[in-house]
Amino acid sequence: MPLQLHQNINLLFLLLVGSFVANIYLSPLDILTILIFSLIIEHLFLYLNPHRTFYFSYATLSSAVGVIVLMYANSLWLYFFALTVGLAQKHFLTIQGKHLFNPSNFALIMVLTFFYQDAHIITGQLGDEVWLSLVVSFIAMIILIRVKRWLIPLSFTLGYLLLQYLLVVSYDPVLVFDSIYRRFYAVTFILFIYFMLTDPSVTPKNWQAQILYALGIALIASLLDRHFGYRVQHLFMAVFLLSPMVVLLQIKMDPLTRFKWGSIILSGIVLLLYSIEMHPPYYIEMNG
Repeated sequence: MPLQLHQNINLLFLLLVGSFVANIYLSPLDILTILIFSLIIEHLFLYLNPHRTFYFSYATLSSAVGVIVLMYANSLWLYFFALTVGLAQKHFLTIQGKHLFNPSNFALIMVLTFFYQDAHIITGQLGDEVWLSLVVSFIAMIILIRVKRWLIPLSFTLGYLLLQYLLVVSYDPVLVFDSIYRRFYAVTFILFIYFMLTDPSVTPKNWQAQILYALGIALIASLLDRHFGYRVQHLFMAVFLLSPMVVLLQIKMDPLTRFKWGSIILSGIVLLLYSIEMHPPYYIEMNG
């Protein structure tokens, strides 16, 4: 079975299960509409992209599911906007034919940038049932072993818990470590670790670099939590910051050109993320 099809089947299955046992905000009709829209817009971009051959893109559905379970918005068109920009960057925001960001991650950050008051990142839609977390972990590890990315979630989990304790919990007398490891009870948080954090297109190939990448995500997120207070968006910001650096290091180019591109991209990302952090934090309660 093709890898992308394998992943899509798993994610759609989890979305279906979550619709019955958890608190998915969108109605089944809305979910179906978003999935169909993602297929239409992706294949339109494929048709318009002269550098890629036209084919049926399984990966599009994975991006759509990621946006559905990780985003809360008060209008359906915001999901359309998110998927449009997320998929567009994959085709047109490239260097030597390689895109710099995970589509779902890019979509969520762009929504926070332009529509912070109307859409937010959330990790509670799939609930916190232990059995569902175990199911997610099992089916995710099958894929991660296939793509040789299983070290990333392992390194991230250990590094995140340690760095949160050293940099955040020990710094804040009110915060207890129990509130840190309980984040891993959220099924959607597990999905983030296993699927968005391990995207083969924007993560390192060798195992040493994978460990450094995972620890880098944990470090950046923990530093943001310490300076600004815990916000779920910090993990997504860390991925947004490091992913293009990984891609740049994998592209063949002379060191000076790589440094120039890296400086431009990094400066733009830092300014964009800082503009998001200037907004006040939000709180969403998931009931039902």
